[in-house]
Amino acid sequence: MTDRTAILDTLRAQIESFNKKGIEVTEATTFQGDLEWDSLTVMDFVAAIEDEFEIIITMNMQAEIETVGQLADAVEKLKD
Repeated sequence: MTDRTAILDTLRAQIESFNKKGIEVTEATTFQGDLEWDSLTVMDFVAAIEDEFEIIITMNMQAEIETVGQLADAVEKLKD
């Protein structure tokens, strides 16, 4: 299992508690469009991801991340 695969698995597990619509989560899943998260949900989720991976996701990075795949790329980059 690659690091990225492990990151995606962890992200999917973290998303589950926030996935009120119960949609299938793929790399193309968008946080705002598909999951319909509001800003408070995003902040809670980002805090959970930061704790899980022991990283800091800046507000600028958050603004650029729209999909699960983009988040996986960002986490992988920040972990290095």
